[in-house]
Amino acid sequence: MTTLQTVFAKAKADDRAALIGYLPAGFPTKDGAIAAATAMVESGCDVIEIGLPYSDPLMDGPTIQDAVHRSLVNGTRIADVLRTVEGVAKTGAATLVMTYWNPIDRYGADRFARDLANAGGTGTITPDLTPEESGPWREASAQAGIDTVFLVAPSSPETRIKAVAECCTGFVYAASLMGVTGARETVSEAAEGLVERTRKQTSLPVCVGLGVGTGAQAAQVARYADGVIVGSAFIRRLLDAQDEASGLAAVRKLGAEMAAGVRA
Repeated sequence: MTTLQTVFAKAKADDRAALIGYLPAGFPTKDGAIAAATAMVESGCDVIEIGLPYSDPLMDGPTIQDAVHRSLVNGTRIADVLRTVEGVAKTGAATLVMTYWNPIDRYGADRFARDLANAGGTGTITPDLTPEESGPWREASAQAGIDTVFLVAPSSPETRIKAVAECCTGFVYAASLMGVTGARETVSEAAEGLVERTRKQTSLPVCVGLGVGTGAQAAQVARYADGVIVGSAFIRRLLDAQDEASGLAAVRKLGAEMAAGVRA
């Protein structure tokens, strides 16, 4: 299993940021998600976040909401998410699950952590789990040998950034703006300052997500962050594709553009 520590160490040795791609399990189909994520890895993604579809996504913009809706219509369940993780992990990319807390809680924290590790997953991102309530999950993750990732935002005061960073073992996810996911014309100017403030609180890598949609934006973020997270832009390529083959080709093209950006 490729760990996040291995990924970031290699990226640092190459004097570049890591490229992290996001895709919901079950989209565009259950097998199509594995194929698309594999294409993302083959075109340059170092880490893949597999989204666990949720019926009430709090921070997801319209593009991801559309993809998640299609995934739920396809009947995607946690077993399918774990199968997707297993398929993607075989590519050699570090593979995370990004999920709201409720599905883990209902499945059972210990059981989810154990099953994710057995599938080859290296950790989770839990955007709505607060530091104050994260103890049981961090303990279950540590016992299973998987990493935890939590989010900081531009509005987070220093005390909050410190509290969140202390709960992370993989990296700290710096949300570039206050709002929902989605590629934008420009990346928020607040992102760089947030990375600087977060680095004062932790030695872990700090990765920026929300709003990155082009290779130029990836290059911009890579100048100050340890990782660049891209989700909606990949999903939009699949949503706009006429068929699976053209969708995979579009994903590979964007992945190559983003990979060139983080290496610029």
